[in-house]
Amino acid sequence: MTLEQLRMLIQVAELGSLKAASEKLFKTQPAISQGIKQLETQLGIQLFSRQGYRLLLTDNGKQIYQHALRLLNEAEQIKQLASFLMAGNEATVTIAIEASYDVKRILPVLEMTQTEFPHTQIILKQEYINGALEAVQSNQADLALTTIDNLALQSGNYEANKLYQGNLCNVAAPKFLQRHPKLISVEELKDEYQIVVQDSGQSSQGISYSVQAGQRCWYVNDFSTKKTLIMSGIGWGRLPDYMIKDELHTQSLVAVSLQDFDTLVALNYQAIKLKSRLLGPVASKLWQNLASMQP
Repeated sequence: MTLEQLRMLIQVAELGSLKAASEKLFKTQPAISQGIKQLETQLGIQLFSRQGYRLLLTDNGKQIYQHALRLLNEAEQIKQLASFLMAGNEATVTIAIEASYDVKRILPVLEMTQTEFPHTQIILKQEYINGALEAVQSNQADLALTTIDNLALQSGNYEANKLYQGNLCNVAAPKFLQRHPKLISVEELKDEYQIVVQDSGQSSQGISYSVQAGQRCWYVNDFSTKKTLIMSGIGWGRLPDYMIKDELHTQSLVAVSLQDFDTLVALNYQAIKLKSRLLGPVASKLWQNLASMQP
């Protein structure tokens, strides 16, 4: 069975005659007839009823016809994909994203990419603290959307485009704060549980950021779990401001103001890539589109 035989089947089924199919496929009528007979022999079933003026599909033929349509469509998609890849376009592009980043902000860029490069798979890797930058460093990601300190930027290893400034807000549930009606110092929270997201980077394993010495901690690996625990009153900690906007408005979460612990920590998010890494066409277009976003 060949794709050409399936094309013959489809054209005869849709046009109803060998003559019309031969004109459409630029083949002789005997060639079309022979191709259909060979296909019937190979499949062991009769595809067409030859009793009337028009060639009509048998019940079995109708089922084979539907499958033939799908197979030819898939074959065309394979040809398009091969052409896409031969042009140098990437099969996949990976973006490492710091988990506190508001992904909704890049939806327009992702939609543009989907429209322009439908054959490229976009992989979004959620990382924590240093994980996104390390993913770019180790070539596990083409681009990163994360924060980066000035020392790393000044190293000359990276290109960066500013995206926006977000904040991590120190919060707790009213139930939690009832246990500390006169709370003014982080020292008073040592015996409470600070809910901390673990760093997915390797270079800073074992380092706890914004955690005082002797602090009781519970560790989680995503902000959703952290938010759930904080809202339950089990503990306290920092969450991305966009994630708790409604909760702060309804006061199901309350910003915790302390004399010796910042209520808000500003995070300057940037799109980052290695200068030494040559990006493919899709990743390059993604980079350009990210660079055009207004901070």
